[in-house]
This record gives sequence, C-alpha cells and structure tokens, in this order.
Amino acid sequence: MSSGRCWSCIARTPEKLGYRLPHSYSSSLIPFQQHVLFSTTSQNFASPPSKSRSPKLRDGPPKRGEKTTFSKKKKKAAESKGRPPAPGERKALRKRIVLSNTNALEVPDMQDLTAESMSNTKLQGQVIGIPGPVVDQLRAIEAFKTCQGWGFFRRPGMLVREETVSHGKLMQSMSGPADTRTIRRIYVGERGSGKSTMLLQAMTIAFLQNWVVINFPEGQDLTIGHTEYGPLPGFSPPVYHQKTYTAALLSRLVRANPVLSTLRLSQSHTSFPTPLQSNISLDRLALLGASDPDIAYPVFLALWAELSAPSTREHPRPKILLALDGIAHVMRNSAYRSTSFTPIHSHDLALVRFFIEHLSGAKALPNGGMVLAATSESNHPTVTTLQFKLKQIEIAQNPESVAALPSPVQPFLTATGQDYNPVPQPEPFVRYDERVMQVLGGPGPQGGLEVQRLKGLSREEARGLMEYWARSGMMRKEVSEGLVGEKWTMSGGGVVGELERGCVRMRV
Repeated sequence: MSSGRCWSCIARTPEKLGYRLPHSYSSSLIPFQQHVLFSTTSQNFASPPSKSRSPKLRDGPPKRGEKTTFSKKKKKAAESKGRPPAPGERKALRKRIVLSNTNALEVPDMQDLTAESMSNTKLQGQVIGIPGPVVDQLRAIEAFKTCQGWGFFRRPGMLVREETVSHGKLMQSMSGPADTRTIRRIYVGERGSGKSTMLLQAMTIAFLQNWVVINFPEGQDLTIGHTEYGPLPGFSPPVYHQKTYTAALLSRLVRANPVLSTLRLSQSHTSFPTPLQSNISLDRLALLGASDPDIAYPVFLALWAELSAPSTREHPRPKILLALDGIAHVMRNSAYRSTSFTPIHSHDLALVRFFIEHLSGAKALPNGGMVLAATSESNHPTVTTLQFKLKQIEIAQNPESVAALPSPVQPFLTATGQDYNPVPQPEPFVRYDERVMQVLGGPGPQGGLEVQRLKGLSREEARGLMEYWARSGMMRKEVSEGLVGEKWTMSGGGVVGELERGCVRMRV
C-alpha cells in the first residue's frame, strides 16, 4: 500500500505545511540540508602540492648528478681575534707558584729558621720564616705545591709543630760524619693534614745543614706515560729509563744544591760515553746530562756513584735526602707498554727502582741520610697492597694505640682464652701485588721502614697559626679562646688544611 504522502511533502518543513510544533520539538528537528558543512570541492580544484626538496619524501630514485647527502653544512669556525697561547704557556700558568703577596701585612718580629733553632722546643706553636736563599732552593727543587696557600702572605713561613721539632732533633743528631744511619719513613694522614708540607720542612732543614736533596715532586709524573722511555741494555727482565725526565731532574738538582760546586770527581768512570775531566766538579758533571738527554741517565749514575762514595778528607761527601710525594702512583702498573704491549710495572722504571731500593732498605746510603715519602689523599689511585702494608706496619709500631679499638673477633678470642693480635693479616681472597709486598718488607723493625701518621694540630698550635694569619691581615677577627675552639672543632680536630679553608679562604 503506497503512502499518502510523497517525498516532496516529507522534505517540507512544518511551517510550510501550515502548522507549528512546540518549541521543544522544533529545536530538536534537523532540517534537510540547506547548506553543506563540509566540502571537498576546494581540494579537488586546488593545484597539486609541490614536490619537497627533501630526499626523505622522494618518490623515485635520485636523478643523475643530484646530491643525496644528509649531512649538514659545516659552519665556518669563528676566527679568534686575540693572540693564541704560546706552546707551554697554559701549563706554566697552571703550575705557577706565587710565594709573596704585597697586599698582606708584614709581620715585623717573625724569626727565620736556622740550623741551630730547628730543634728548639720553645718555637713550637709559632710560625717562622724560611730564609731567602732556601726559598730559591725549594723553588728550584719544586717543593712548593700549587694547592698550598703561599700566595696569601707577605713571605713564606711554616708552622713549627710537634712533628717538626722531633724531625729537627733527629736530623741534628745525624749531622756528625760518624753517624751513617739511613732513616726510611712514609708520612700518612687524612687530606689536608700537612704531609707535603712535612716533606718541605725536611728539605728546608736539609738545605740548612748542607745536605744534597734529590726530590721527585710527583710520583705520577714518572708513571702516567708523559715522558719518553726506552729499555736499558744488559737487563733481563728489561728495565726502562726516561731520558727527558732524568735531564730535567739533573737540572733541578744543580740549581737547588750549590754544595755540588764544592765537590770534585774522585773516581774514574771508564764506562762513561764521553771522556771526563779528572778534577771536574759535580755540578758541571750534572750539567752535562741536563744539557743532553741522550747521556742523562749515565750522568745520573756517575753522579750517584760519586755522592754515595765513602767520605774521605780529600773528597768529603755530604748526607743525602731522597724525597717522593704521591707514593701510591709508583706502587702499581704504569701507563707505559712493553714491546709485547703488556703493562710495565712501575718498579721496572729505572728512576722508580732507584728510589724504591733505597726506601725498602735493599740499598743503604753509605754516608747516612734520609729516604722520605708521602701519600696523597687528594690525588691517588687505589692500591690495595700499599694500604694493607701501611696499616700493618703502623699498627705493629704502635700496638697500644689500636688496642682500644673495637673488633668483632676480640670478645670471642677473649672468652675462649686466645690471644688477640691487632696486626692485620693478608686476606685469603684478595689479590696482592707481590712486588709491593716485598718492597715494604715486614712490619715494624723487621723491614726498617717507619710509618708516621700526621694528625690534627693541638689547640696551642692552632692558636699560634691563627694569630699569624690575623697579624698578616688575612683574618679580620680577634683571636680569642672561643674563636680558636670553634675553628679547631670545625676543622675536624685541627686539620691544618681545613683550618686554613675556614679562616683564610672562606670569608662571609
């Protein structure tokens, strides 16, 4: 049955049919399309999109001769208008040592260290000056460090602490020609405790007593692979020498030890590569190697043979001080490689072996002297064997200092009636370096090696140091008991590096 209405009637609105609907219904009705809400006519009649020049949207293979690189165009480097630094200028600026501050106040009654006052206990807790000629010698031997605060004050000075007095007494007792003892010692301590400064004080006293000082400023300079090296003939396993470093060492040795000009050659060195004058002075002998690195190591051996010869009336020989800072760097494999590209142990380097043999006691100083070394807590590699041996020797020397320390096995041993040995023993599952174990020897007197730990300053020493800072104008506070106690406590019990940081370097 067909409908009574046609499609044309359905398409008409209710208003055209002659009746009205309620407002709620009329608003809900969707009228027939009066206009199109969306149309694709403009897209159909639009011009086709232009082809992108990017090769990622390419429809086909590239045309012949067309570039297909994806790299960005290199920008031209900005031209520097200033003068570029000369070779070695930045390194010289980084290693520059400033020993005077003209803006600091001069302390008028500051005493100078002398050979007689080095063991005076009345000077303990005071800051004394270093004589001018000795300052030049210390600078030539590179005893000063860039991290030390020498540039804050008018002139270089050092605090006389308890360890300084004891060290001065020891060196003064060795001044006689009949005393041929060889003191071997390693300074340990936390960061900023004054280990490098203790080496400098020992060198200062040695220069005042006319000793010959041979200093290796940094142990890492010998082992990080920054100098030329080569094998020495006649050694199996091979030993390697560093001719450039040896030439620099001889140059520092001549400038820092004027006593060499008074010593003459006493032996005939037949194996020397060039003929030598019979009465040549030892400073001229050292200058031969300093000027020619190819013969630097034979010159060093000849010079050491002369210095270690027995002292006679015709040819007197002084005592010798050997010093090295940063000993951890020479107790492991170096950065150098052998011909088979295996790491070279630091003890296979000729200069390192020279120092290690005297530190371990394998070779003694015939005329007496000291062999000193220091660890570094700010720049050191982790050497498990060295840390274990230093701890073992230190506890063996002072067993009463660690008897009160708690131990997890001590109550068990006490309860079972066993003796407790505080000296640590090697761990079974730790790999130790046998060469380092042999070098450091047995604990205590067996190896003849001493380990001295530098602790914090006492309150009296801290007060004397703070008074010197205040008189120099670098500490603008009244030094009272309360201030001394506050700074001493905040510096970890008088750690001199932290005390200087809190009083001089850090200002609010």
